Amino acid sequence: MLLNAVVIVLREVLEASLIISVFLALSQILNRSLKWMLLALVSGLISGFIYAGTISTVSMAFGGIGQEIVNATINILIFMALVIFVTAVPHQNVQRCRRLTVIAIMSTVILAIMREGSEVLLFITGFIGVPDLLGPVLMGGAVGAGLGVSVGVFIYYFIVNLIPRHGVWVGYLLLLLVAGSLMSQAVEFLIQADLLTSSEPIWNSSNIIDEHSVAGQLLFALLGYEATPQTSQVIAYICSMAALLCVAMFSFIKRDRN
Repeated sequence: MLLNAVVIVLREVLEASLIISVFLALSQILNRSLKWMLLALVSGLISGFIYAGTISTVSMAFGGIGQEIVNATINILIFMALVIFVTAVPHQNVQRCRRLTVIAIMSTVILAIMREGSEVLLFITGFIGVPDLLGPVLMGGAVGAGLGVSVGVFIYYFIVNLIPRHGVWVGYLLLLLVAGSLMSQAVEFLIQADLLTSSEPIWNSSNIIDEHSVAGQLLFALLGYEATPQTSQVIAYICSMAALLCVAMFSFIKRDRN
């Protein structure tokens, strides 16, 4: 149980930590104020507590598929915020774009912490009535959270110590991976809710990396790894990354022409 708690909490914390570290680094490169971070963290944690506390009601909504719909919606909203961010970044000499950058960052961080934080809370609170397991779960959760935060700190310092232009594109690359993972997960939630048609997996890489193993969970958090992805998930993954990349390149080209 200790190892399971480490892996589960690490996966959830790592997803949020990746987003936060990239935005912190890009904010520093772009000379944006970091005051937004405290507000976003507090708002995200409060939202996570509320979401976790109302999960039973949410799950029963829409005929029992409320949680899947809400989770898919959160992922789609984060993706939309990423699109706004990469669109606004090249035009930081325009005040409106500077404000949009901060709004997009805050929205993404709040939603990410809300979703991942609620998952961690639900996992841990599930063992409150089992004293023999609660201790190992709390210890494992602390270790997992610490590892997730450590990876985020490493990513932050790695990006900010690059040449600023290179740091921006490394941050963009990581956001592309986040976008692909989010939209693939959104499609999976909609399939679980029977709002999208299920299909046979395109491949099965479980014999190489089991998605339930430590390595599989880490790859899921960082890359959205699925051992048995369906066609719609792969399409969503590739198209969302391509769309975000095209928007980013078009925005920079437009800036250079002006």
